[in-house]
Amino acid sequence: MNRRPLAPVPTEAITVYERDGIVCLRGVFDADWIAFMGEAVDRAMAEPGSHGEEYARSGGRFFGDLEMWRRHEPFRRFVFESPAAEIAGAIMGASKVNFFYDQLLVKEPGTSERTPWHQDQPYWAVAGRQVCSLWVPFDPVAEDTCVEYVAGPHSWPEFSPYHFADGTLYADTGLPPLPDIERERDRHRILRFALEPGDCLVFQAMIVHGAPGNRSANRRRALATRWTGDDARYCVRPGEVGFPTADPGLAHGDVMDCEMFPVIWQA
Repeated sequence: MNRRPLAPVPTEAITVYERDGIVCLRGVFDADWIAFMGEAVDRAMAEPGSHGEEYARSGGRFFGDLEMWRRHEPFRRFVFESPAAEIAGAIMGASKVNFFYDQLLVKEPGTSERTPWHQDQPYWAVAGRQVCSLWVPFDPVAEDTCVEYVAGPHSWPEFSPYHFADGTLYADTGLPPLPDIERERDRHRILRFALEPGDCLVFQAMIVHGAPGNRSANRRRALATRWTGDDARYCVRPGEVGFPTADPGLAHGDVMDCEMFPVIWQA
């Protein structure tokens, strides 16, 4: 299993990320990682953790879970041994990369449930521009099943997080609700990609994104790993916060280095 990207991260990919907040990298994980993690996903779904959740309300299955790396050795190996951290560091232009957390997102065939439009960072106790996710699929993903991104995160303020299960806003955040992106799709440049196993998406934590259901015949198993760079700081937010799920022992404004958020890669 490759420890470094199969192909170097090209300069133009960094330019695209800085412009759009999202970039697709092709063929950076080898087939061994895809097979290894595909099996690990199925085991994790059979043994969900305390944060495992079923999101589908109208047929099919949309499953999510957090922090598999703490319970399942294959996910821990992916964090520490795969090229994910190096990719995140290269795209963000960071000199070091901390791991933040991992999130499993699986949409089985015939699942109509959307992933609602949202930003990630307002859910998290972290501040800074060097905060990103790698979204790695373990199955082929058609363009009409892929996550969709509103290009250009730099122009967006923070909007309130809300619960996917029932649509209720997080309590006491002081942030306004997100505009109705679905109603005004034609006002935005929305990006999505057809993906093969081995590809990945890298996206900035403030970009607005969502995803359609999975009406294809393929499973859509994907792992999102979250990463922070040099300018990231622990941020004690007002009101309800989605992550971390436990106290990392950091104070507001601290650098992210701690046992919960280990440094994985350095330039």
